[in-house]
Amino acid sequence: MTDSGNPASKLTAFPGSTEIYDSEVTGMTSYGGKDLASAFRTVRKNTIQVAEDIPESKYRFVAAPDVRPVARMFTHVAIATRIWEEVHKKRLTTLVGFDFFGMMDRFNAEEAKSRSKAEILELLRTEGEQFASWMDTLTPEFLAETVTEPDGKTAKSRFERLLSAKEHEMHHRAQLMLIERQLGIVPHLTRQFNEMVTQMRAARA
Repeated sequence: MTDSGNPASKLTAFPGSTEIYDSEVTGMTSYGGKDLASAFRTVRKNTIQVAEDIPESKYRFVAAPDVRPVARMFTHVAIATRIWEEVHKKRLTTLVGFDFFGMMDRFNAEEAKSRSKAEILELLRTEGEQFASWMDTLTPEFLAETVTEPDGKTAKSRFERLLSAKEHEMHHRAQLMLIERQLGIVPHLTRQFNEMVTQMRAARA
């Protein structure tokens, strides 16, 4: 890689690395709606795999007091995207006065419904794809808009808020993968990693 000729551009290398990188800010690429959607689809795909790997007979398992049963945790993850849709599809610009308690009551009622494993898997698929398909359409201008916090003082961009949808799901999936261990199931990402390491060792032998 060669210098662009701009005096503000510097060539740098990570410590211990022989590769040279151009640190000029203009070399960065944007992360938009389609990237948000793609990343979310990957997270939801892994959540669905965890849901498939846990036997339906264990869907009532409760890991600890006050923790949601497995079935309810998957349902919570499946419908949680409705929170972000409620705010951003309606293009709310402030959360001052937003009825959070009413929303929580609706979510609790939905989570409490009895569903089979097949129904929960279908909910994860349909709700996830609906949310991702909507994010596919989001423009940089939309993502740059800000929404005021309930305190009426601070604000976050829609982009930052939509990133938290993926973070929320990964939080709960981490719980579910620990539950897999409690149930004697090796999580699929661990299995995939172990298989990759085995193949790499075999290739070096």
